[in-house]
Amino acid sequence: MSSLKTTSTSTSGSGTQTGSPADFTSALYAFLHALPRLTLARLYNTPASCLAIFRLLPLIGRHLVLNMLWSDDPMAKSQVEVWADTSRAESQTQLHESLTKLCRLNIIEETVAALDQWNQQPIFTLNSSFQQNLRRALTGGGNHCSFGVPCNTSAKSAVSIDELDRYGTEKWETILHYMVGSRLPTKPSHNILTLLGQSGLMTSDPRSLHNLKITSKGFGFLLEDVNTQLWNILLQYLKMAEANGVDVVDVLACLFMLGSLELGQEYSFSNWTPTQTQVLQDLVDYGLVLVTARDRFYPTRLATTLTSSAPPLVSAERAQEQHGFLVLETNYRVYAYTSNPLQIAVLNLFLSLRYRFPNLVVGAVTRESIKTALSNGITADQVIMYLHTHAHPQMRKLEPLLPPTVVDQIRLWELEKNRIRAQDGYLYEDFQSASQYESVIQYSRSLGIILWEHAGLRKFVVECDGHVTLREFIRRGASNGGNPTGNT
Repeated sequence: MSSLKTTSTSTSGSGTQTGSPADFTSALYAFLHALPRLTLARLYNTPASCLAIFRLLPLIGRHLVLNMLWSDDPMAKSQVEVWADTSRAESQTQLHESLTKLCRLNIIEETVAALDQWNQQPIFTLNSSFQQNLRRALTGGGNHCSFGVPCNTSAKSAVSIDELDRYGTEKWETILHYMVGSRLPTKPSHNILTLLGQSGLMTSDPRSLHNLKITSKGFGFLLEDVNTQLWNILLQYLKMAEANGVDVVDVLACLFMLGSLELGQEYSFSNWTPTQTQVLQDLVDYGLVLVTARDRFYPTRLATTLTSSAPPLVSAERAQEQHGFLVLETNYRVYAYTSNPLQIAVLNLFLSLRYRFPNLVVGAVTRESIKTALSNGITADQVIMYLHTHAHPQMRKLEPLLPPTVVDQIRLWELEKNRIRAQDGYLYEDFQSASQYESVIQYSRSLGIILWEHAGLRKFVVECDGHVTLREFIRRGASNGGNPTGNT
């Protein structure tokens, strides 16, 4: 009898679940929550930062802050509950979540005040620095210049809003085109490629050391709205800057200031800190700013909508796509009512494209196209989510929205790919007798270490962890004159 280390395979039927795209405020809140209290205190020294964070708070959170903003006295919890109308369970939950966020962001502080000798009640106090600077932001007081320094630009040299929109869209979509593998005359900058790699949105292509390919996380990134995409990129930029010893407060203050600027207005950055100036130069690659002179720049719509719900990219075609442009039929054929090269490139990741017309692309969901998508790290649920998210308004009248036969088949193709799972083990064979084989196999079963067996050939595979124990059992049997004898 002999043993040999080998690889065993087994079937797997697990699928990957992918949730819907998250709102950008969740990721930004998580980043701010992780900052030390002293860092948050420094961030609250600029009115633009306080206003930006105030905008990102949930509705009840903003309501509470505004009610406490113009009063210097602490507020009792009972008074806060009256504002929030906690007679409904839903309101109680929302109030609790808002208070938790406000406390974790160090915007309010919860303490306990004694009503009398026996009774106490929680009270809330607004952070004095946040309160003072939010007041300045709302009233326009002070000379802090945290909302930028506008320049007097002549009409002749001014850059129009349409030009800024085209510039920002071209820069941003260059990054997205690279992610989906479109052929581009120029690649994104080295800094952007490094960020895409470190964020896990792309990974090295084994076929080319100089190229990156999209990952499952990257495809999920494409499902998100532009504002969420922007903040995912910027938060990764912040993490990389922090790892390199850059003051994260300077970077955040710069981003929050950009979100408060006026579209179409030129600004000066001559008095910025060296860190903020470097951040501004880096943001040129993302299309957030257009530098027009040695110390002047224009924010694009991508920048001015960072802390608002307004669309960062504006076009008639994009507005139509936001309402849905895909029709999926039960015969697996897909009609995409778009001429956007980026959307077509995304569809090419998981569809077999057949025909292309001026405003229509026709393709099909095929086994080969889904296998290609799966090999690139895209999951079946992500494909289904994309089809669901971008479904045409006519399809939204159907119940269910997507044909169940197509949805099930996409998942089956994924299971087909994942049905084999490799696992290391040791192969035992060449037993001298049937009794020897039975003795060893019974002991292996009692340990629960068998991965595969073939009684007719007297062969089986055991887990690596059980190999040493089984080998000792065989040796003990041989030394005691029992059946399990032979070489291991």
